[in-house]
Amino acid sequence: MMGSFRSQSVAFLVMLALIAASPAVLYPVFLMKVLCFGLFAAAFNLLLGYAGLLSFGHAAFFGMGAYVTAWTAKTWGLSAELSILLGGLTGAALGLVLGWIAIRRQGIYFAMITLALAQMVYFFCLQAPFTGGEDGIQQVPRAKLFGALPLENDLAMYGLVAFIFLAGFLLIHRVVHSPFGQVLKAIRENEPRATSLGYRTDDYKLIAFVLSTFLAGIAGGTKSLVFGIATLTDVHWSMSGEVVLMTLVGGLGTIFGPVAGALVVTAMENYLAQFGAWVTVTQGLIFIACVLAFRRGIVGELAARLGWSL
Repeated sequence: MMGSFRSQSVAFLVMLALIAASPAVLYPVFLMKVLCFGLFAAAFNLLLGYAGLLSFGHAAFFGMGAYVTAWTAKTWGLSAELSILLGGLTGAALGLVLGWIAIRRQGIYFAMITLALAQMVYFFCLQAPFTGGEDGIQQVPRAKLFGALPLENDLAMYGLVAFIFLAGFLLIHRVVHSPFGQVLKAIRENEPRATSLGYRTDDYKLIAFVLSTFLAGIAGGTKSLVFGIATLTDVHWSMSGEVVLMTLVGGLGTIFGPVAGALVVTAMENYLAQFGAWVTVTQGLIFIACVLAFRRGIVGELAARLGWSL
């Protein structure tokens, strides 16, 4: 237990140092995108990696968080923190409703239900007046933090995004290492046994689902302020597939894996963009290579070789 704490502390300090130093050598907007997707993937990993629930519809919560944050910042003129919080609460509220429906099934049936429900959200966003349809919500201002601190400067915005990411990451770390997290792992390993021990497994799964969707909404809302736009891409089913890819490439069921996966996938999309459709082909090849050579993901394999718990 002490070794696990020590290894995770070292890894966290390394990650903190990289977050602090990276703006000096890399484009801050790219880094903010990595952090937003890192939080999104970490939230998804809480559901799949620790509760064993494969959701194919997490883009619905990410996208709705983006839409609500963008709309409230642009139309109501709310401050940045309130707009992002409303995006997270929207994701949580939607997660409560859709999760209550979906957790009644298990395995592939759960995954298909979440996909179907997410498609309903996608078509709602396509038709709803406030989303702007195929045009999305554009020219979203970077609202002032606490109504006073301007965020137009990329480095100022980067500070806010880094804080949100670290807060969400530490929340997930605390949940995973709490008694609640241990019950989630028990449900993942053997749900009938957990039920026989007296745990109301559906309640635990629903709480985990809502927490995951809340953080997904926060990630989506933060991304909409960074780029000043919220579009149908954020709620499209391909976004759900992308977060699955990030989690598996980085390391399913590890704390730091989804963040590493988000960095790898986002970097590929950014630096291979000149190759057009070949980006998708490259992602597929890397995914196949990871499945064949790194069954536990990048961080999972690294942790196994070092004997660390990451």
